[in-house]
Order: sequence, then C-alpha cells, then structure tokens
Amino acid sequence: MKSNQIFLNPNKLVKFLKKHPNEFTRYDIMKFIDGNNIKMLNLRYVAEDGKLKTLNFVINSMEHLEHILCTGERVDGSSLFSYIETGKSDLYIIPRFKTAFVNPFSEIPTLDILCSFYTRSGLAWDSAPEFILRKAHKELKKNTGFTFKAMGELEYYIIGPKRSLYPAKDQKAYHTSSPFTNWEHLRTEAINIISEIGGKIKYGHSEVGNFFTETKEFEQHEIEFLPVDVEDAADQLVLAKWVLRMLGEKYGVTISFAPKITVGKAGSGLHIHFFLEKDGKNLMIENKELSDTAKKSIAGLMKFSKVLTAFGNTIPTSYLRLVPHQEAPTNICWGDYNRSVLVRVPLGWVAETQMIKDANPNEKYEVPYVEGKQTVELRSPDGSADIYHLLASMILAVEQGLKEENSLKIAEETYVAVNIFDKNFKDKLKNLEKLPKSCWESADELKKSREFFEKNGVFPKRTINGFIKMLKSYHDEDLSERLYDKNEQIKDLVEMYIHTM
Repeated sequence: MKSNQIFLNPNKLVKFLKKHPNEFTRYDIMKFIDGNNIKMLNLRYVAEDGKLKTLNFVINSMEHLEHILCTGERVDGSSLFSYIETGKSDLYIIPRFKTAFVNPFSEIPTLDILCSFYTRSGLAWDSAPEFILRKAHKELKKNTGFTFKAMGELEYYIIGPKRSLYPAKDQKAYHTSSPFTNWEHLRTEAINIISEIGGKIKYGHSEVGNFFTETKEFEQHEIEFLPVDVEDAADQLVLAKWVLRMLGEKYGVTISFAPKITVGKAGSGLHIHFFLEKDGKNLMIENKELSDTAKKSIAGLMKFSKVLTAFGNTIPTSYLRLVPHQEAPTNICWGDYNRSVLVRVPLGWVAETQMIKDANPNEKYEVPYVEGKQTVELRSPDGSADIYHLLASMILAVEQGLKEENSLKIAEETYVAVNIFDKNFKDKLKNLEKLPKSCWESADELKKSREFFEKNGVFPKRTINGFIKMLKSYHDEDLSERLYDKNEQIKDLVEMYIHTM
C-alpha cells in the first residue's frame, strides 16, 4: 500500500525520495536539492494578513544549505503582526520539512518550505497562527484522544474580459463544462499544481455564480479538498489561494475569494468539512447512523457559531453574503443534506448499496463497503476567513460540545428536517437564534467568549484583542440599513474588499 501511495503521489519530493512527507528530514531535503539541480530555496510563512510571505536564498554550498535548514532565519515581527512592539520584534522562522515543494512558477529551479515562528528562547511563538491551531488540536487529542480531520471547499470568482461564445445562463453554471465555461482550463491547471505541491484534491468544478457586464465576465468555480489532519488542511488552503492568484496573473484575470461580488448573485463561501477520528476510525457514524459524537460536535458549533464568525467572516462584505435565500446561513441550526442550514450533514455513503452493479451490469465482483466518508460541514465561513484561527476556534467549540452534558439536547433543539424558509416552518424559524449581521456584532460576540478561547493559553490575549480591534474598526454595525438600495455604494464596498485573505 505504501509503495502505491508513493507511486501515485504527484509530489516530486515524494517520488524522488520514496518517502511520505511526514518522514522528511533535512538530509532528505538536501538530497533532493542536490539531485535535482535546485538553485534557490524560499522560506515561506503566513503572518497576520493570512497571505504567504517569502524569503529568497541562493544556495551557494551544501554547508550554507544545511545552515538554513537547521537554523532558519530571523524576521521583523513588528512588520508582520500589529501587536508586536518594534523594540522586541525579532522572531525566528524555522522550516517544516514535510511542507517542502518545488516552486511551480519560478523560472529558476527553486524549492519552497513553509515555516513556523519561534522566539529568541527557542520556543514556538504563542501568537503564531499556525501554532494556535497546533495548540487547539493538541488540547483536543489530550482531552479526548480524537484527531480532527478537515478540508475546505474553496469558492472563487474569475473576473476577465467578456468573450464567451456560449454563455451559460445567469446563476445556472453549477458543474457547467467547456465550452459553456471559459476558465475550466485555469481550474484544472490549478488542481494539478496544488496536487504537485502537496494538496490533497477531491475535485474541482464550476459553481452556480456567473454573470456578465458590458465588458467583463464573472465565472464562479470551486476546488474541494480531501480531509487531512487539520494543520495540513490549513496549509493546503493557503497554498491553493496562492496558486490560483499566480495563475490569475499568468492569464491576465482577477481571482477573488471575496464573499460577495455583487448584489443578487451567488457569493463565495469557504465551507469547512470535518470528522473526528480515533485509531483510524471515523467517529461520526455508528451503526450506519449519525453518532452521538457527531451530534455533540454539532452542538458545540451551535453554541459558539456566533463567535466563529469573528474568525470566519472578517470583512464587512461577509455579511452581505449571510442573508436569506442565498444558500448561505443566517439561522443557527443544522440538518441533513440541507443547504439552508448553518451546519449540514452531507450525504455520506453509509448504506451498503449495490449502485455500482446496477450501473455496471457486467461487474462480477463483490463491491466492498467503504466506511469513513461521513463529514459534517460548517457553511458560514467565507474567503476572508483567517484559516488557522478559524480551524482552531472550531476545534475548541467541538471539544466543548463533546464535554457538555446537555449537548445532545442542544443538538435536538437546533435540528431542522426541512428547508428552514418553508412556509410551514414559521414557528420554529422564529425561535432560532441568528448569526451576527456585521463585523461589529461578531466582535461583541468574541468579547463575550474571550475567556473560553484564551483558556489553557490556546488563544493569547493579544490575538483576541487584535481581532476585536480589527472587526470594530470597520464601524459596520448598521451597514445593511445604510446600503439598502444603494447599488453604487455597494459596488464601491465590494471593490474595496475584492482581494481578501
């Protein structure tokens, strides 16, 4: 099995070294660089703005290379994080070898490696986004024995000159194929590159959103990943955004992950799927039904869903997407297969069916039942999400749901079996709590819950302070009312936040 995983893995380092990335050492990195005529090394890292930073090195000797790999480099933290003082700003960035990949865009043969932040005393820096996620996952593992597996559905718009000979119907582009979509080739190029640099891709497709102006076309697409350890899930989303933007530059189009592009058209979300695992077994299903573990996890998300928007919906236009009748949640509830709820339990292949034999009458062999595909999906986040902090906050919420005695009761009370906007559902709809309507409200929710997130040192006070300050700075508490029926002002606001994290 291991040899098959290596043989089929598109990562060039895996094929060359014949090792899984988790097994990479600095000598493996040196061996690959020497054996593949690599000329440069890039140390990459994510700071407060959520985008990849770069430090370029020309490799001039094996000794020089080993020195970089062993000690990393120092950076000015005060230029990267708003809450670091200039007088105490130095941080180390130390490479994580499992993240190494060949840079697909550099004309000079270059190897890139993602890094973690460390302090002058050699300890992981407590406010680093990547380390906050690591701390949250460590707490979950220590307290429950569970591993948190996650993946994202990355939605985005490609904005380019109007040129379609075969225009798809407005807002009817779901899974549309060429020639009725103009940018399928960019998407397929992206998923191939993301796979080569370590991302685990499930699939890509065109999404619902498409529309035209007199001069431009707007096409919505989605790339969905496979569930992996939560730390890797965050890394691959950051890298995927970078790849897509680089391809946008290559083809002369704009790539936007903004939650809203214009009024009345589909917004872009960043839905997060997850499951809990123990001893290699998915715990979301028991006896082919949704397990109590899954329901308690959902209850944790229900309890903290308002505050999760502080990390998952971080710009004013996020709340132009979270409106009724747009396949985006507004009410705090969950359900099966239901796209109008906050947390959805998608179809999960739990029944032992013979669909493959029905579709293929000549199939002679028994069809194995494959367990472990059930996930739970949080549908509120969007492309503005601070992905490391969002996933860390989700883990803490899920862990709390697992602990609380009344979690199953919460899950029962917030479950809905139909479309929540069904006219026969008015009484239940009235009793459901609502998500925040602005960054300002999200900041208030974070302020109320800050002690929970700061417990055990997972989220440092300075990090929470930074989010509250940022969210309050927009002064968007009555934005929807101010913008009602003012399309030009909405357009200006969208343009302001077109390039989110």
